[in-house]
Amino acid sequence: MTLAAFLSAHQRDGIVLVRIETAEGSTPREAGACMAVSPTAIEGTIGGGQLEFHCIDIARHMLSEGAQGQLLDIPLGPQMGQCCGGRVRVSVQRCSASEAALMVAREKAETAARPPALIFGAGHTGRALAEALALLPVSVSLIDDRDDVMSGLPAAVTCIRMADPVDAIAGAPANAAFVVLSHSHALDYRLAEAALSRGDAAYIGMIGSATKRARFESSFLRSGGRREALARLTCPIGGSDVDDKRPEVIAALTAAELVRCLLGRPEPAKGRRSRHESAA
Repeated sequence: MTLAAFLSAHQRDGIVLVRIETAEGSTPREAGACMAVSPTAIEGTIGGGQLEFHCIDIARHMLSEGAQGQLLDIPLGPQMGQCCGGRVRVSVQRCSASEAALMVAREKAETAARPPALIFGAGHTGRALAEALALLPVSVSLIDDRDDVMSGLPAAVTCIRMADPVDAIAGAPANAAFVVLSHSHALDYRLAEAALSRGDAAYIGMIGSATKRARFESSFLRSGGRREALARLTCPIGGSDVDDKRPEVIAALTAAELVRCLLGRPEPAKGRRSRHESAA
């Protein structure tokens, strides 16, 4: 559930916002982490464990007593028995209508600013990857040239049917991630070549084997591509340390790669090879 939906559903019963204002040392969440608490439900998390249970209890007591708010200063080790041992200051404040509107606007802005990940191919692996990324702070688009292959996906996934999926690459924003796993090796090559030619992608990945990569490299160079550009191609996706070709496993490993590239400190593609054959 989005925060906006939670606020709409529970505002009548009263909501308390629990927010980490400062975090020192080792803590389960960073400053700014927030959760909303109603008498019967919660949305978001400040890290779980005893800290979160304690703050939920305080928030619900405030709701029952009509209190407006307080600031908690909590050493996690001595007071909560949590081994991380840091210290947090947590505000526990009743959510006003104006605060709710502000938080909804902030959530919309954060959603609009999510880094884009374009998945080409709605086969087994493409769908599994789209479902995995739908839970993360990433803007997910699933693109295919076939009809009736994208039903039943989470609402967070934007499904796009295009006669030629390569057209989506030219229109993508800078620092996008492109994941190529279509039903056709020839289309995969065209998609990977178009993504590499941009020069501004955060991630370019193509499902395949060492043989597929070698053939793509030869085709790419014959068509005038620069050899140094190939260093930005991750093929196979998901790495080579797990020898499991099930679509869900490849999707999970690839999602971890994308999180590091889109949400962490980007690293250059290593051009890894493995036995993963196309499972699209």
